[in-house]
Amino acid sequence: MRIAIVSAPRGRGGIPPYVSALAKGMESMGHRVDVVDAWTEDGMRLPGYEYIVVTAQSVGFFSAKLPTVLTKVLGAGSGLGGKRSAAFVKKSGLFTGRTLFNIMKAMEKEGMRVNWSDILLNPPHAEALGKRIGA
Repeated sequence: MRIAIVSAPRGRGGIPPYVSALAKGMESMGHRVDVVDAWTEDGMRLPGYEYIVVTAQSVGFFSAKLPTVLTKVLGAGSGLGGKRSAAFVKKSGLFTGRTLFNIMKAMEKEGMRVNWSDILLNPPHAEALGKRIGA
C-alpha cells in the first residue's frame, strides 16, 4: 500500500525521530512510505496515496492549536475525500488529547475517513504502531 506521512512538527527542524520510526515500522510491513514535510511541501501529491497519516505537535506547551501550515497542506490536496487515514500526535504539552482532536477535525473537514488515532510516546512506540498499519 502507498502511504504518505504528513509531518507538521513544532517549528522547522526537519523530520523528527518519531516520524522516521513510524515510517520504518510501516516499511517493515511491506508498505511504500513517503514522508511529506508540511513546512516545505504543498500537499498537491497527496491524492495519489491510498492511506494518509498525519502527525503533528501543538504550537506551544500550553496550547492545543495546530500549525497553520498543516491545514494549508491538507486543503491544497483536493481529492482527499474518502481517503482512509490515521492521526498521530507527539506527547508534549498539557493538551495533547485536544491537539489530537483538532488534527482529526481538520482531516475530517477535508473529507478524509480517520480510522485510527493515537498518541506517540517515543520512537520505539511509534515504530510498533507503524507495524500495525494495514494489519
